[in-house]
Amino acid sequence: MGAQIRVYKRRIRSVTATKKITKAMEMIAASRIIKAQRQVAASSPYSDELTRAVTAVATGSNTKHPLTTEAENPTRAAVLLVTSDRGLAGGYSSNAIKAAERLGEQLRAEGKDVRSYVVGRKAVAYYSFRERDVAEAWTGFSDSPQYSDAKAVAAPLIEALQQDTAEGGVDELHIVFTEFISMMTQNPVARRLLPLTLDGAEAGADPAGDGAGAAVEQRQKGEALPLFEFEPSAEGVLDALLPRYVESRIYNALLQAAASEHAARRRAMKSATDNAEDLIKSLTRLANAARQADITQEISEIVGGASALADANAGSD
Repeated sequence: MGAQIRVYKRRIRSVTATKKITKAMEMIAASRIIKAQRQVAASSPYSDELTRAVTAVATGSNTKHPLTTEAENPTRAAVLLVTSDRGLAGGYSSNAIKAAERLGEQLRAEGKDVRSYVVGRKAVAYYSFRERDVAEAWTGFSDSPQYSDAKAVAAPLIEALQQDTAEGGVDELHIVFTEFISMMTQNPVARRLLPLTLDGAEAGADPAGDGAGAAVEQRQKGEALPLFEFEPSAEGVLDALLPRYVESRIYNALLQAAASEHAARRRAMKSATDNAEDLIKSLTRLANAARQADITQEISEIVGGASALADANAGSD
């Protein structure tokens, strides 16, 4: 029985050490969520207004720009998938990967070839294990992205959009990331960044979730639309605005993904801490029961020995 008690105590010490680690990780993730939320709130107004400006140029002029004009027969699409560099975040990365897989199936069903661009070691490992080709991969900044990281990610995507498909270019750009809604809710979403979904805007929708349909909503309400003069030309304005648009949307997506990652990790670590506490309580009860059984057995042995000694003394008399 003594050996069994030692086993229980050793397991209790091991689980207690694990609980300290998960509790520390929970507190770290909770502290980082606040900073990530502030960064998301700070970046959203700029990216929303930039989106409205690009949409205004695209709808307020007759200029046909390759980044705002639908291809007649799109044959290739780029999908940017944002995951985490580290684990211990529950189903955060796997849910984003599943959303990217669904989007890829949808695009292939439309007859489009899909080129994958991935952010985060989890996505890199997923595609590498399945021996799938990845056009570009970026790692090392999923939990704390900077604007320079967004520019590095956007550069090859913009270049691919500006190239002809015969030369390896793409017709569309989609992004899959985890949208931060609240501390308890984070949803993986798939959105098309380019070409701008002006048809959806004409229906009064906002498919990108970034204010692209604001001008059309004003028109439907009978409100006066702002007048724009483009210098040197609408095409020149689009050439200058669209790279900033892609960078800002990717940066906002990276920030939302980072906030979602921290929230998912906090939730996962809290669950692990609670499970550790329950396991410690269960092991403590088992250890106490084993110790009680050991004490009972020792008392029984003492009583039995005393009884046997008394009987032996009585027989000798």
